[in-house]
Formats: sequence, structure tokens, C-alpha cells
Amino acid sequence: MPTSNYPDTKLLIANEWVDAAGGKTLDVVNPATGRVIGKVAHAEKPDLDRALAAAREGFDAWRNLTAHERAATMRRAAGLLRERAEGIARLLTLEQGKPFAEARGETLAGAALIEWFADEGQRVYGRIVPSRNSAAMQFVIKEPVGPVAAFTPWNFPINQVVRKLGPALAAGCSVLCKAPEETPASPAALLQTFVDAGVPPGVVGLVYGVPAEISGYLIPHPTIRMVTFTGSIPVGKQLAAMAGANMKRVTMELGGHAPVIIADDADLDLAVAVSSKAKFRNAGQVCISPTRFLVHRGVVDEFTQAFVRYAESLKLGDGLAQDTTLGPLANPRRVAAMASVVDDARRRGATVLTGGERVGAAGNFYAPTVIAGLTTEADLFNKEPFGPVAGIRPFDSLGEAIAEANRLAYGLSAYAFTRSFKNVQTLLHGIEAGMVWINQAATPSAELPFGGVKDSGYGSEGGPEAVETYLNSKAASVVGV
Repeated sequence: MPTSNYPDTKLLIANEWVDAAGGKTLDVVNPATGRVIGKVAHAEKPDLDRALAAAREGFDAWRNLTAHERAATMRRAAGLLRERAEGIARLLTLEQGKPFAEARGETLAGAALIEWFADEGQRVYGRIVPSRNSAAMQFVIKEPVGPVAAFTPWNFPINQVVRKLGPALAAGCSVLCKAPEETPASPAALLQTFVDAGVPPGVVGLVYGVPAEISGYLIPHPTIRMVTFTGSIPVGKQLAAMAGANMKRVTMELGGHAPVIIADDADLDLAVAVSSKAKFRNAGQVCISPTRFLVHRGVVDEFTQAFVRYAESLKLGDGLAQDTTLGPLANPRRVAAMASVVDDARRRGATVLTGGERVGAAGNFYAPTVIAGLTTEADLFNKEPFGPVAGIRPFDSLGEAIAEANRLAYGLSAYAFTRSFKNVQTLLHGIEAGMVWINQAATPSAELPFGGVKDSGYGSEGGPEAVETYLNSKAASVVGV
């Protein structure tokens, strides 16, 4: 595939693509080469004021359409996204690095999410409430909360925008998105499908710039009525505090450090095939990536050997190359983070079974890494690595494994492999996580809640719960009519 023709990205305000008022831009770098491939507009206060005014007007227009009209527009956008999937996926790979097949899958999954939320918006029901006064009629009305500020990360530039855009639009809200400066072109292409599908001006908006400056201006602004964020726990806590100080509703999908519990009765072939592929998907830059592998002592050697063989079979390279199965990390910061976590493990006496080093001088390539002999004090078993590094530690009892899984403040996703129904019940009720996947990889479909507990956030970006987040419930009582 060609690697040129990457577009410069502008701001989307009132359905028009515009340069920043001050003319500022930021470089966009291809993580496979380290070379600048384009520019993205750098928004400042005057641009944000224009975008906010557009979002207010867009909300007034969008909320007054019927749910069926909104659904039809969203379905048109989903159809356009599906038609344009190849080109959008190419942009995604150029700017983010993941293999083209993964980028295409993410784009097509985004279309499916939009379609589901479009239909779910037609199932937003109020209710009639029996009154204690025979002369009164009581009911509950569901109304959109208002313009939404959405902050999205670079690891899934399509998926994470859709998980905010879909339920918000279905509920009747407008959305002003601050997408990642490192991966701007694919979210821009996504939002273009909504413009082409016919959303009123201002229903969707897109800005880029200095994240702290944009969040610091948008969140307290009276136009914004809800904040939704996907990203790290420290930043999420800061934004949630800011939103709370301004009485703004929030949804927070924050970091994870997913445990994988391999019981002594597990199907090891399945466990290795599923968990290893999930671990190295998007080079481990996935919030629900399995990372802490807790393996029963009786099967740990067999599991570890097979896991290492899989890691060593991966083909590291440019995501646009057809034989690539593991792309680069998205930025140099991730390479430094991998080096830090691996160095810490070595200092603590752990054994790096494969990988553990940067590959090549150009680009952000890091070898798929498997580490054994870890103590619970190691950084890898305490801090989210967000990269292609897996740690393996044995356990003797299921209770011990569950205790280790719950030891950290993370509570986003967890995995387990067992053939025992009793173990399944113990795991499901014992693990503290918003999502638990047993004998399978994560399958976060549109109809299931998607979110965490503890420090991994609150609220949902999937299922009916996601739409409910963007709605106010108004109590109404009428007499004398």
C-alpha cells in the first residue's frame, strides 16, 4: 500500500473544516518511521468559543428531531464509514501504527456500534407513574443532558470516539470532541461521515491542541453539560474533579491492568491462543489488555513455554506491510516506559524469557516481551505497562489468585480460563472488575456495558446504560387538564 498522501487535519466547527484562528499547527509523526507525515490544527480560545457556540446551536436543532430522524442520520453515517473503511484504516495505521487488519477491523466495528446506538435511541422510554391524587397525571420524561465535551485517546482513534459519539447522539446531545493530536486524521474522517450524512451544523465538532488547555476551558464552560473521558487514571481524576467542581455529569473510562487467571483445569491450548493474541493486539496499547498472568503452579511451565513461542512468532514491522502482525508503539514515550518496566523487573531478579529490548533505530518498535519470576513489588505487577510486555507468576490456590487480581486499585477488565462451573462462579463473584471474560478474549459488543470499577472509572460506554448516561429524567405531574 502507498504510504504518502496523508492529509493535514483541520478543526471541524459548524460542519466546516477550518484552520485555527491563530494559524498554529502541530506535527503528526508516523510511529513506524519517526518521520513527520502531516500537520494538525492547534485550537486556542477563539476557536473553542466558536466550537462551543456551534455545539449549542447544534444541540437545539438535533434534540428537536425525532428519535427516528436521528437514527436514520446515524445509520447513513455508519454506512459511509463502512464504505470508506479501507481509506480510513490506512490513515489510522499511518498515524497510530497498528497493523492494517486491526485498523480496518476497528473502523468496521465503529460502524456497527453507530448502528446499534442509532436503534437504541429509538428505545428511550419514559414512564407513566400511578398518582396518589386521582386528579393528577404523573409521568417521567427522558431528555438529552445537553452539549457534551468528549476527550478521546490515541490507541483507538475510531473506536473511542464512536463509544462517546454513538450514545450521545442517540440521546439527542451534540458532541464537541477533543481527539488525540497524535492520531488526528482518522477521527476527522469519522466525523466527516456524519457531516455527509446530514447532521445539522454543530451537532458534531472536532478540535485539537494542548490537552490541558482545552479541557481546562471546555469543562467549566456553561455550554458544556457533560464530560466523557478515556485515558489514564491520574488525568481522569483531575478532569473528574474539575467537572465535579462545576456540577457536570461525567463518564470516566480509565486505565486497566487486567489479570488473567489460568486454573489448573484450564484448556491450555485455548488459554495460550486467546490470551497471547489479546496481549499483543495493538502492541499491548489497549486499556483491557491482559497483562498480569496468574497461572496455577501445576501448569505454569507448559503455559509459559507456549506463550513464549507465540511471542517469538510475531512479525514486527510497519503496519501497512502485509506480513506485519505487531506494529510499533504509538510514540517514543511508550518505548521509554517499556524499557523502564523491563529494567525494574531485571533489577528485582525476574527473568526476561523473550524480548525486553527496543528493535531498530527508526520508529518506535519494541520486541514482544515475556517475563517470569516476578515479585508482587515489581512495577509490571503494579503499574499499567500499556505495551507489549506480559508478566507471569504462579499461584497455588484460586483464592490466592483472586486476591492478587484484586490487590490493585484497577478494576476495568479481567480474564480467566477454567473448565469448572464452580470455579466460574467463584471467579465471577470474586473478581473486582467491570468486565470479566472467561475462556475467551474480550468481546465488548455494543449491547454490553463497557466500563470499570474502583480507580478504573465509572459509567458505561456500552449497552442501554451508555445512552442513559446522556439523559436527564424529568418528573412531571399535571392536574386540572
